[in-house]
Amino acid sequence: MKAVIMAGGFGTRLHPLTINQPKPMVPIFNRPIMLHIVDLLKRHGITELVMLLYHQPETIRHFFGDGSEFGVNITYVTPLDDFGTAGAVKSAAKHLDERFMIISGDLLTNFDLGKALAFHEQKQALATLALTSVPDPLQFGVVITDPEGRITKFLEKPDWGEVFSDTINTGIYILEPEVLDLIPEGENRDWSKDVFPSMLAKNAPLFGCVLQGYWADIGNTDAYLEASRDLCADKLKVVISEAPQLDLGLFLGTEAGAIEPRKCKFSGTVVIGDNSRLLGQALLKNTVIGRNCVIEDGVELTDCILWDNVFVKAGAKLDGAILGNRVRVGAGAILKPGTVIGDSSTIGDKAQLKADVKVWPNKIIEAGSIVTCNVIWGEVWRKSLFEGALVKGLTNIELTPEFAAKLGAAYGSALPKGAFVLAGRDAFRASRMLKRSFVGGLLSAGINVRDVKRLPLPMLRYKLTTFGEVGGVHFRQSDLDASVTEIIFFDELGHEISSNSAKGIERIFFKENFRRVHFAEPGAISELPNIADYYRDGFIHALNKDKIASCKPRIVIDLNHTPAADTLPSLLNELGCDVIELNSHIDETLSPPSPEEIEARLDQLGRIIVSLDATAGFLIGPSGERTIYLDDKGLPLNEIETMALFAALETNEHADQIVLPISAPESIARIALERGISTQWVKGDGRSLGLAAQTQGVVMAADMERRLIFPRFQPHFDGLFSIAHLLELLCSQQRSISSVRKRLKLDRYLALELPCSWEQKGGIMRLMNEASANLPTTFIDGVKVHFKDAWVLVFPDPYRPVVHLRAEASTPERGEKLINEYRTKVETWQQELQEI
Repeated sequence: MKAVIMAGGFGTRLHPLTINQPKPMVPIFNRPIMLHIVDLLKRHGITELVMLLYHQPETIRHFFGDGSEFGVNITYVTPLDDFGTAGAVKSAAKHLDERFMIISGDLLTNFDLGKALAFHEQKQALATLALTSVPDPLQFGVVITDPEGRITKFLEKPDWGEVFSDTINTGIYILEPEVLDLIPEGENRDWSKDVFPSMLAKNAPLFGCVLQGYWADIGNTDAYLEASRDLCADKLKVVISEAPQLDLGLFLGTEAGAIEPRKCKFSGTVVIGDNSRLLGQALLKNTVIGRNCVIEDGVELTDCILWDNVFVKAGAKLDGAILGNRVRVGAGAILKPGTVIGDSSTIGDKAQLKADVKVWPNKIIEAGSIVTCNVIWGEVWRKSLFEGALVKGLTNIELTPEFAAKLGAAYGSALPKGAFVLAGRDAFRASRMLKRSFVGGLLSAGINVRDVKRLPLPMLRYKLTTFGEVGGVHFRQSDLDASVTEIIFFDELGHEISSNSAKGIERIFFKENFRRVHFAEPGAISELPNIADYYRDGFIHALNKDKIASCKPRIVIDLNHTPAADTLPSLLNELGCDVIELNSHIDETLSPPSPEEIEARLDQLGRIIVSLDATAGFLIGPSGERTIYLDDKGLPLNEIETMALFAALETNEHADQIVLPISAPESIARIALERGISTQWVKGDGRSLGLAAQTQGVVMAADMERRLIFPRFQPHFDGLFSIAHLLELLCSQQRSISSVRKRLKLDRYLALELPCSWEQKGGIMRLMNEASANLPTTFIDGVKVHFKDAWVLVFPDPYRPVVHLRAEASTPERGEKLINEYRTKVETWQQELQEI
């Protein structure tokens, strides 16, 4: 007699475990589920097997071969298409010319198959279904028989109102070959839905044999864990490859063991696969460990399943977790019941995974992260949401509507109930999609939202400088990567939120400690229709309109399809400018331009400036904070030239200071000093620059990304006002950008970044400190060392695993030598730290 093992399913309910291998190969006590089925068939004398494969068939073929290693003879059949459970068997009909048994390859059972065979023969049945009783029949096919065992009724996966029996179809059938004649060749047919109901309708000899014993369908990860627990509780006897160690109370594979086994504590049933090691004092209870695994000192594993090549570092605590192949779990990590980690994923030190979280293969969970939901898309789950005041991620992959709603609820929970928040966005659809979800989260926490919709970011921040709102949020697409959405948070004064505020939101987000208001108390949404007029009044008032109007500058602006197109041209016209607009049509279906497209636009812009003999040209950034400036020769200014241009033009009889990030060239400070303006050095983040810009006497602040602040209008980055103010300065001084640019005396400035692990950053800065002990040093942001003719700055990136080097010198040769010298130092320090 032959048996057909159905092994073609996709196993989607077992994801992520079955992404890299077919479901029948999922191990039970370190042996594939299907091998336990082969053992069962052998025990009942069935050694001629037909394996029906479909999904990832080669994995099964490679493991079983011709079957001789396992004492059986295997014939493989791989249908060309998905023909259903019965259609697939039909495709193997040429191998089934006598009575045969069908059994699923993902069952775990100890049924007496001989009893079912005897029943089939006694009843002279055409088909016999093995049946059993289960407490919860809802997820199975319910079958009812008469007193003779003849099947009288089928119902697939009923609800409780439809349940007429607790006796279910187990997926084990005994069939006569004539049954295959009922199945058309090459068509999709299912046993339970098509063939058996058809036989029932024809009153064919169709019987059901109720069997007693253990039976489990390994349908999902919960059932998988439950089956493993049942085996540990000795509810079912299966073949275990590992040898029993009665003195230690466990099963131990070849060359497996513990360096100091007596220090480890075992309880229940513990299986340790070949060549796996326990180091130190591990605590294991009802746990199965695969091959080539390493379990370090202090690890606690309870009701866990670990596949092959898993490494669990010291102090980790895993309860009811399933780890796929090649998983790494960091020191002190905590995995709650039901967590499932896909192949080749890494869980960082002290990371916490909440109950039932599933991590897909090849993911990295950063050290210290708290993971509360499944990690499916993207590569990295960060331990912190914020980069400064910014949350960013791949649109609809890392930043999904669900994520945005949760983030909105966390932000709202950190604010007083009933408070008002401004919410705005750029022109792109992705920003609108995520903003709407975010607003829903805010409303659920009882926060009122003033929706300013599509708006340049400087306008939103300008409104926040007045009263009425406790904060604001802006959604935009990154101008560095069109696939990334950025969500930036502001406080009640329009400054980027502080790190303390960001951490407060993060804590609520990860703990899911949201404030859910009563159903009658959700926040409301309102609009601010006059916000552009309010901004316009302040904008015009802050400028010397007569000076600009007197020289009637002709300018060319690429509005980049941004919301600035609704406002900026009319403002500049009102100031007396002759404005030539490019790309002024707002199209929300467009993506942010790529760097190549920006280059092409700047080239076009430059040629138009020259042909029209224009005063200057500008390309507005997507959110309106950043502007690229082009001189009257049509040539763009880089970031440093932009800062230097304003420093060389800036003048204000009531102001005596500019604000620059500590990483900016000191030659810009020298240019400002020539105009009697000193420099205040601060950290390079937007909040630090904005707060410093509010200092009395400050005329300008700038960052290293062409963003400028002019506090006489507002203490925030404003690319729109920067354009108008530049024209004001040029007209007042009767100068051109090219003439100013020609006179700029900038030293050689170099920038470099080196890869550096998070663990080494602190050590690098300590060694930099020690190496600079006898040198003039500044510690505003990193370590800046001053020399007579140069300086060098080393500072760690707060959000990426790199360290930055900056240097400036009076000559290119000196600059190159200095940055290379410190590059070598940092690389040497990294090597030293690696060897510790």
